[in-house]
Amino acid sequence: MSESFHDIREAVRKLCAGFPGEYWRNLDRKRSYPTDFVDALTNSGFLSALIPTEYGGSGLGVQEAGAILEEIHTSGCNGGACHAQMYTMGTILRHGNNQQKETYLPKIASGELRLQAFGVTEPTSGTDTSRIRTTATRQADGYIINGQKVWTSRIEYSDLLLLLARTKPRESGKKPHDGISVFLVDIRDLQNQGLEIKPLRAMINHSACEVFFENMLVPTSGLIGKEGEGFRYILDGMNAERILLAHEAIGDARWFIDKAAGYAKDRVVFDRPIGKNQGVQFPIAENYAEMCAAQLMVQKAAQLFDNQESCGKEANIAKYLASEASWRAGDTCMQTFGGFGFAEEYDIERKFRETRLFRTAPISSNLILSYIAEHVLGLPRSF
Repeated sequence: MSESFHDIREAVRKLCAGFPGEYWRNLDRKRSYPTDFVDALTNSGFLSALIPTEYGGSGLGVQEAGAILEEIHTSGCNGGACHAQMYTMGTILRHGNNQQKETYLPKIASGELRLQAFGVTEPTSGTDTSRIRTTATRQADGYIINGQKVWTSRIEYSDLLLLLARTKPRESGKKPHDGISVFLVDIRDLQNQGLEIKPLRAMINHSACEVFFENMLVPTSGLIGKEGEGFRYILDGMNAERILLAHEAIGDARWFIDKAAGYAKDRVVFDRPIGKNQGVQFPIAENYAEMCAAQLMVQKAAQLFDNQESCGKEANIAKYLASEASWRAGDTCMQTFGGFGFAEEYDIERKFRETRLFRTAPISSNLILSYIAEHVLGLPRSF
C-alpha cells in the first residue's frame, strides 16, 4: 500500500469516526438519508476522487476511490448513499460533449449538484437491459420520455439522473442493445411535469424508488454521445462499478472479521473465552483467508482499470469473490455473537443486511458465473 493510500485511508477513518453506529441506527429506523455523512464526504473531496482536476476534482484513479469506499465500510459506515456518483459521472467524462462536462462536472465535484441516481432496471426486464421498455421519442425541442424504472436508488436526494431509454425499437437493430440511448436529466424542476417518484420499502436503507415517466421532456442537450449507442457507454462504467463495490465488500468483510475476532477473545463461556474453541476460531480464520485472496483480485482489477487495460474478467471475478467473502464473514460474525448478533446495538444485523446486497446487485453472483463460463472458459451460453 503506497503512502498516499495510507494517507487517504487515515483521512477516511478519521471522518467516519464522527459517524458511529448510533448515527446509522437512527437513520435505519427512520429510513432517512445520511445527509450529514454525504456532505462531509463531499466537503472533504472524497466523492470527487475520479473527476479530473481541470473540472475541480481530485484526478485520482479507481484504486484510490476504492480505498476510500473500502475504509468507509471497514469503519462500520456505508457508501451506498453516495458511491453511484463515483461511477456514473464517468459516462459524462468519457462520452459527454465539452459543454456537458464543463456545465456539470465542476458542480458535481463541489457538491453544488448531486448525481446519485441511475435509471436502468425495469420491472419487466430485470437484468436483461436489451428489453427495457422506457422510450425516448425525438421531438423538435427534445425527447419525450415514457416508461417506468424500479430500484432507482437515491433519486429523491439527487439533482441529476442518468437515464437509459430506447430511441429505436429492439427489433430494428442488428444487436439487441442497439437503439438504446443515455440521457443526463436535470430532475430538479421535473416534479409534476411527467416525473413521479414512489419510494420502496426494502430490507436495507438505500432510498430505493420506483420512477414513472409520462410525456417527460428532456432537451436535446441531455443526450450523451450518439443516439442509439448508450448501452455501450454505460458498459464502460460497469467495470468501475464492480471494482468499487468489490472494495466495499472487502471493507465489510474486514469489519465482520474484526468484530468476530474481538468478541471471541472477550466473551467467556464455561470459564474460557469462546475464541479458544476451534469451532469458533476456524471459521473466522477461514473468512480472513478468503478476504485476503479476494482483496488481491480486487487490487489487480483496479490496477488494470487505471492502466486502461482490459479488465472485464478481473472486475467480475473481483466482485464475485469479494461479495461471497463478505457474506460468509457476516454469517460467521452473526454465529460468533449468537443472540447478541440480532440486537441492533451491535450493528451486526444492519451490516449483515447491507452486505447481502452485494451478492445480488449491481450484478448477481449467478450472472458473473455465467459470464466466466461463457466468456472465459468458452462454455455454451446458458441463456
